[in-house]
Amino acid sequence: MPGILYLIPNTLGQADADQTDPLAFVIPSEVRAITARLDYFIAESAKTTRAFLKLIAPTHPLAKPLQEIRISELDVNTEAAMLPALLAPLLAGEDAGLISEAGVPAVADPGANLVRLAHRSGITVKPLVGPSSILLAVMASGLNGQSFAFNGYLPIDAGQRAKRIKALEERSRHEKQTQLFIETPYRNSALLDTLIATCHPNTLISIATDLTLPSESIKTQTADRWKRDSTSGKTPDFHKKPTVFLLLAD
Repeated sequence: MPGILYLIPNTLGQADADQTDPLAFVIPSEVRAITARLDYFIAESAKTTRAFLKLIAPTHPLAKPLQEIRISELDVNTEAAMLPALLAPLLAGEDAGLISEAGVPAVADPGANLVRLAHRSGITVKPLVGPSSILLAVMASGLNGQSFAFNGYLPIDAGQRAKRIKALEERSRHEKQTQLFIETPYRNSALLDTLIATCHPNTLISIATDLTLPSESIKTQTADRWKRDSTSGKTPDFHKKPTVFLLLAD
């Protein structure tokens, strides 16, 4: 009988290792207990996964010493032909954990194709509770939580980026739908500049940075208000920090 593929949430940033239980606020105890008993992981980053397991170990001892735990990497460069080998231990009866570099696996993450193959192979897939920056940003934005769409990364080219934002704004206006997107953290300022230059002054823009971390910042206001803040030097402190952008047009 095949094993279970657990979808394990990771933190959204560096947890405070000086705390007695640094994961208590974001990762439920039962999720940590399940994670601790596994000795095979499929991970976007082996280094990040080992750091996560080190934080789990003090309250939930690991099944094996950390150096003996198997971690196979699955990232954006992993070819489809490699996926069956990653699932081979599960087909042999072992349980395994799929874990992202940050947040929940298979959402804005390369693990979705593996999950699809697991279903096709008759492997039970069990998602576990943990932080999702996308859902947390929607919750805290005050924008439409009944209808929203995540659009991933926008184009790098300035002209194409502006064109895409106009299209998303029009879709938001027509469907009354919140539009979400992200950017490589060092380009956050460039994206905000394009938003305030492109969007209608009354379009609401929400910026959610470092969610669940001590430096968390969430702010929603009109494009016009963001423009005035930018002109007066009151830009968000989001340089090189993971950020979710949301907009909702009138």
